[in-house]
Amino acid sequence: MIQVAPSLLAADFARLGEEVSMVNKSRASLIHIDVMDGMFVPNITIGFPVIKSISRIAEKPLDVHMMVCDPGRYVDQVREAGAEIMNVHWEACTHLDSVIRSIRSAGMKAAVTLNPATPVMLLRDVIRDLDMVLLMSVNPGFGGQNFIPNTVRKVRELRSLIAESGSEAVIEIDGGVNLETAPALIEAGADILVAGSYVFRASDPFKAISDLIDLSE
Repeated sequence: MIQVAPSLLAADFARLGEEVSMVNKSRASLIHIDVMDGMFVPNITIGFPVIKSISRIAEKPLDVHMMVCDPGRYVDQVREAGAEIMNVHWEACTHLDSVIRSIRSAGMKAAVTLNPATPVMLLRDVIRDLDMVLLMSVNPGFGGQNFIPNTVRKVRELRSLIAESGSEAVIEIDGGVNLETAPALIEAGADILVAGSYVFRASDPFKAISDLIDLSE
């Protein structure tokens, strides 16, 4: 069964508590939170005080996606803010193995994100230490972008790497996910779909989430 992680980047921040409450009541499995620093990506979003406030009302695990430079500096703050999963970019980590170990030592699940132009095989030496790999299907930094079709091939390649290595990592996809792009991702082996605009701009967000999940039945 495919899992859905609504991305709060597309939520109405003036009604953030209500948006989180909606996700709580939905069939979603996770709450995806994007942290951007204006340097690694050309945008700035929320910080740790807001994440901590979200964690107090969230009934689904928080998947915190760190689109920041040198994310290893923030492991303790991410944990203290209430995250269950800390997601860091391969491109932002000089010593990725050390960051992964720090995340796990802090009691969180370790996830690594790859940008669209970053090859899957660069994870070969750490894949067994990961709980999740996030493939960006748009260039990071802004919501509402068009899906990059090459992502489907990367999902298949990553699924093969996971199988060959004996890793237990799950595959998450972020960017341009909707009813048109999701079927190919599911067929290729994706486990979790991050959906922002598709969910929060829908007339019926509950149905939008359910419709994605029902694609895998």
